[in-house]
Amino acid sequence: MADQSTARRPARPSAARRGSLLGAVFLMATSAIGPGFMTQTTQFTAKLGAAFAFAIVVSILVDVAVQLNVWRVIGVSGMRAQDLGNRVVPGLGYAMAALVVFGGLVFNVGNVAGTSLGLDALFGLDVKIGGAVSALVAIAIFLSKRAGVAMDRIVVVLGVLMIALTAFVAVSSGPPVGDALRQTVLPDRIDLLSVITLIGGTVGGYITYAGAHRLVDAGVTGPEQVVAVSRSSVTSILVTGLMRVLLFLAVLGVVSGGVALTGANPTADAFGHAAGELGLRLFGVILWAASITSVVGAAYTSVSFLVSFSPRLERARNWLVVAFVALSALVFLLLDQAPTTLLVLAGALNGLILPVGFGVLMWVAARRRDLLGGYRYPRWLLVVGLLAWLLTLYLGISSLTGIAALWK
Repeated sequence: MADQSTARRPARPSAARRGSLLGAVFLMATSAIGPGFMTQTTQFTAKLGAAFAFAIVVSILVDVAVQLNVWRVIGVSGMRAQDLGNRVVPGLGYAMAALVVFGGLVFNVGNVAGTSLGLDALFGLDVKIGGAVSALVAIAIFLSKRAGVAMDRIVVVLGVLMIALTAFVAVSSGPPVGDALRQTVLPDRIDLLSVITLIGGTVGGYITYAGAHRLVDAGVTGPEQVVAVSRSSVTSILVTGLMRVLLFLAVLGVVSGGVALTGANPTADAFGHAAGELGLRLFGVILWAASITSVVGAAYTSVSFLVSFSPRLERARNWLVVAFVALSALVFLLLDQAPTTLLVLAGALNGLILPVGFGVLMWVAARRRDLLGGYRYPRWLLVVGLLAWLLTLYLGISSLTGIAALWK
């Protein structure tokens, strides 16, 4: 991209700096808010009711702990995760890149599928045509002269649009807000699976690094940027959490009224019950916006794991992103259904890469002060990060079950 560089730069004009920080926030947030995000939130709400509020709050706290550390280490060092990996253990960064790129490519096929379903709900457009058109939209962003700025603006606008429209549907559904607030701290039921699933879906795979890598590429790095970087990392999770809360309330208002979501697309079913035909159209807009921003986020972040390995790759960055999107769309167009086996494998690999990549960053924070420019890492944040890493380690071990199941 035209505004990318891993080298340190002088202080940027305040407006450009604010734009980069806001773009990084929404790139991470909208990368997490994809088709899977909407389906998971709907299914868990239908299953747990108001008690799902507790799982949302716990997952947000853990996500904040992870992203605070990820953004700070990458932001202060000015180095991408794979480069730090190679500095800690030679060759580890290449393995991290391979896992992230593979997982990002497979999930991007699902993201393209999500865009097609969104346009189908909105205009009744054939899913193959909808997927192809959406891929062209994503490609156009990266072919623009100022691709970085264009991406920042697109993810912010569509992110705000998703939140606003979901808030409207949430109000229309009339959820029992009082009960949801009570069960935020005193749940009738605690479901650990929902907590683990939400954490993996919000900070797993390429999503973990989307915002932090964007700041490195925009030159917003160094110890002097710690406050801004830390604030942005927390804000990104809060934006994602806000969208999940609003979607949860929109669905809760429907299921608490006794409606059973039995359709093939439970989220569309919920929106239809909440706001009728208008709700279905709004669902199409929200799903398309969530999916297209995830296409952009997956392509951008996955390629960011490759470009630092060679100056030639860095120069061809935009074309690599375009090729990534085009390949994702081609796979979608050639397949008659979602690549279920590949999705399971990619999900399991994402579960494995989270503790590995996060572990590398925590090691840098604790032992490699030289990579942080002499910055003294806060002890309290190290403790918080260690606890979060232990949880991601459990997630990684659990993901091995998914891999083992593929060989039975």
